[in-house]
Amino acid sequence: MHILVLGATGRVGSHIVTHALQDGHQVTALVRTPEKINMQHDRLTIIEGNVFELHDLVHAMLGVDAVISALNTDGTTTLSKSMPLLINAMGQEGIKRIITVGTAGILQSRTEPEKLRYQSSESRRKSTRAAEEHEEVYTLLKGSTLEWTIVCPTYLPDGEVRGNYRVERDVLPEGGTEITVGDTAEFTYRQLSDRRFINARVGICY
Repeated sequence: MHILVLGATGRVGSHIVTHALQDGHQVTALVRTPEKINMQHDRLTIIEGNVFELHDLVHAMLGVDAVISALNTDGTTTLSKSMPLLINAMGQEGIKRIITVGTAGILQSRTEPEKLRYQSSESRRKSTRAAEEHEEVYTLLKGSTLEWTIVCPTYLPDGEVRGNYRVERDVLPEGGTEITVGDTAEFTYRQLSDRRFINARVGICY
């Protein structure tokens, strides 16, 4: 496959690029700062550009089969501002499949099922800013015609692939408190070939 990875210089995104290249896929990475990508590969194309520019997104999507976005909030509105452009660009290029990395805060609460976790007593986070950004992305994807999956990790420490994680549709598996960057990236990447979670959020934790 030919995959566009957004957020390829980040903790999760860089692992996703590695997985895809190891499996023989073609990868395009759209990045603001190309020098932050410290790998070279004959199947890796690095394009300097901005997710706020429709032209850059369309250019990066030429010949692409699927999009994986591991963009994070960084305390900004990057996610909510770029997603309408991303949906538009995918429509122009006829690409249907998108997998994004969200947060467990936008899963349904187990204790108050009518609420999202970040709106309920389940969440211990003081700030809801990041979760609100991710919720806006969820709303935009739900309203689109794309085949989307949002991978929703809980606390995300650095760490390699362990492989013993649990996943559940639309909620966080009971008692889950963390999941490594390595396992989150591995599961996110696997959604390219796994169709169980089309148009769903997926909670992931140990």
